[in-house]
Amino acid sequence: MFNQEKPGDSFDPRKNALVIIMAVLLVAVVVLLFWQRSQHAEMTAVMKQEKAAIETELNGMVLGYDSLKRNNTTLSIQFEGAQGKVKELLAEIEQVKSTSFTQISKYRDEMNTLRKIMRDYVIQIDSLNQKNLRLMAENSNVKQEVTEVKTINQNLEQEKKKLEQTVTLAATLEAVGLKATGTNKRGKEQSRASKIESIKIDFTLAKNLTAKRGAKNIYLRIQRPDQLLLTKSDKDLFKFEGLNIPFSAVREVEYEGMDLPVSIYWDNTGQQALVAGQYTIDIFADGNNIGTTSLEIK
Repeated sequence: MFNQEKPGDSFDPRKNALVIIMAVLLVAVVVLLFWQRSQHAEMTAVMKQEKAAIETELNGMVLGYDSLKRNNTTLSIQFEGAQGKVKELLAEIEQVKSTSFTQISKYRDEMNTLRKIMRDYVIQIDSLNQKNLRLMAENSNVKQEVTEVKTINQNLEQEKKKLEQTVTLAATLEAVGLKATGTNKRGKEQSRASKIESIKIDFTLAKNLTAKRGAKNIYLRIQRPDQLLLTKSDKDLFKFEGLNIPFSAVREVEYEGMDLPVSIYWDNTGQQALVAGQYTIDIFADGNNIGTTSLEIK
């Protein structure tokens, strides 16, 4: 006998197609969700990297400003202001937990602006350094010129002193032809101490056209063999090398630059007796020792 077909077992093509379509859609939705999640994770990782890169660069800029402040105190106030803006942006970025491409782009633009400001400061500092180097070079040249001028002036001063010394030496009087003799009461030459009444010193003030002319005091100093100076009074003093020293006799003469014969006497009338031996006799004028001679007394 033939099997009869039941109503519930009949095949419905439309129902099967709908099931297939829904299954396909479900798979597509799952795939799409998976892809979106994957894309979101990738985007999040990229933005984190961008954020970290910006933070790293901003930290580098903070350190860079510290270095600029140490090396250039002139612009330190401007550096602090610019560095403060960098720190503010860095603090804002660090507080943000999640970022978008819009925020990252905004931070990147602000960072580029701050980097440009820092670069302008670096250029300004480099210009100042170049200017300072030029000024240092100019200063060095000026110092060298000053040193050279000082050296020239010192040389000129030394030459001036030498010239003055030469002129002074040239203007110094000179006693030539010095002769000392002991004389008795009648003015005749005598060599015995007991017979000598006076000591006579003859000389000539040599011709000197550069010497100062006019009245001049010629001082005489006579030392005995025992180094005792023959003097008349403790008040008989004259200037020599900044000191007041005693003299034995003095005579004023009028000197006009030509040879001038001069005689000076020392009278043996004081309490200082003459003794035998060699006497040293010095002549002074204008604060200079202009001649020396000696006398042997028996």
